[in-house]
Amino acid sequence: MTKKQLALEVIRRLKEEYPDSHCTLAYDKAWQLLVSVRLAAQCTDARVDQITPLLYERFPSVAALAEAPVEEIEEIVRPCGLGPSKARDISKCMKVLHYEFNDQVPDDFDTLLSLPGVGRKSANLVMGDVFGKPAIVADTHCIRLCNLIGLVDDEKDPAKVEKALWKIVPPEEGNELCHRFVDHGRAVCIARRPQCAQCCLQDICRYHKMGAKR
Repeated sequence: MTKKQLALEVIRRLKEEYPDSHCTLAYDKAWQLLVSVRLAAQCTDARVDQITPLLYERFPSVAALAEAPVEEIEEIVRPCGLGPSKARDISKCMKVLHYEFNDQVPDDFDTLLSLPGVGRKSANLVMGDVFGKPAIVADTHCIRLCNLIGLVDDEKDPAKVEKALWKIVPPEEGNELCHRFVDHGRAVCIARRPQCAQCCLQDICRYHKMGAKR
């Protein structure tokens, strides 16, 4: 089975297993997703979803966050960890959106990457979830599962994993596949304690077939 054939079979099976996969970060507007993804670095989505309502109650718009003192943003987001750097990035990003983009999140990937604190993961998530465009979010679940299944070969660099997946995953499937990787990684293919007996990919997974230890 080629990697492309393997990818198509993984997509088919995970689609059956997790038909309603979606982003687990809570947001109503595109700029809120940018904020949430920045806060999610080295923090759980559940914790971020506890903090963002407090942030948006205090600063309910791009303009409000752009004008907010960084110290006040940091005070609210501190429970997410890395408070000073996250607060600075959020402040800078909202300033650019407010003063250069009229409070609108751009729907161009390269332009998104130019925003302070926005990396490929954030840009892809916004492109896929907000604008419905082809996207591949190479987060920790995606990278780990792709290596175990055999979609990539001992590759941990997010950009390289993303590039490899673009070659074998149909563009219209990438965004939802990555959400399904998250669901599968949390429910079954759990780091350090995988539930292989319950896995819908067991017979096609390289890790299981090799009988390797994580």
